[in-house]
Amino acid sequence: PLQAAHGSAAPVALSLSEDLDQLLPPETAAPGHRHPIRRFCEHLDVFLLELLLPNLVWKAGRTAAAIRTSALSCLLALLQGGAITPSQLLVVEERLSPQVLSALEEDSQLSRLLACRSLSTLLKLIGPGLHPDALNNIYPEVLKRLDDSSEEVRGVALRALGLWLASLGKDYNSQLYSQHLEVLFQQLLLHLDDPDSRVQDTVLEVLKTGSGIHPALLKQEVEAVRDKQRTPVYCDQLLQHIHSLRQDTV
Repeated sequence: PLQAAHGSAAPVALSLSEDLDQLLPPETAAPGHRHPIRRFCEHLDVFLLELLLPNLVWKAGRTAAAIRTSALSCLLALLQGGAITPSQLLVVEERLSPQVLSALEEDSQLSRLLACRSLSTLLKLIGPGLHPDALNNIYPEVLKRLDDSSEEVRGVALRALGLWLASLGKDYNSQLYSQHLEVLFQQLLLHLDDPDSRVQDTVLEVLKTGSGIHPALLKQEVEAVRDKQRTPVYCDQLLQHIHSLRQDTV
């Protein structure tokens, strides 16, 4: 496998994403078209585990950092291009997620952005199929990106948290994991008071997504901060939404 430690590997690794773009089938491909990606997918586990993942492991140096960025770009292309099936992704998720979560701390803004987008796509594809413990490992690292220096990274991180909440199905016991939800709700409510109304609007929609998971807990947390925020407008909208959910269940 390619290893970031070898300088000669850099140009090869940095060209991987371009090669993948050529492999991925065009959106306009005719139904039933036998594209090279189909043959590539037969060896996807080897590509992921032996080539891609080793190059996501942190190593010191600018070359290693550039290779990690390229590996993240490759991963995102695979996820968004439909090369990985949900069943394949579930098999490698336990080894993949820690590396992507670690990339959220990269110095490179592009790497952090690619990592956030990869997590978002992963949650879209297999979020509801993840074990609660796996889900609970994801949100704390994404939460940190809400304070990122990049507005773009912050926005993608917020949407990723919305997808995380949307992934919580019947196997996620909201009472058992209430402490996790409490932390998430509290942090999101801090950003509901953001000076940027666009951020506030996005946070409101994310919290609305989570309101059906543990409405009593969210109501309690909203009421605790309502009078401390610049304006109660967003909190009131959220409380009204929670109330409407209760009315619908009556």
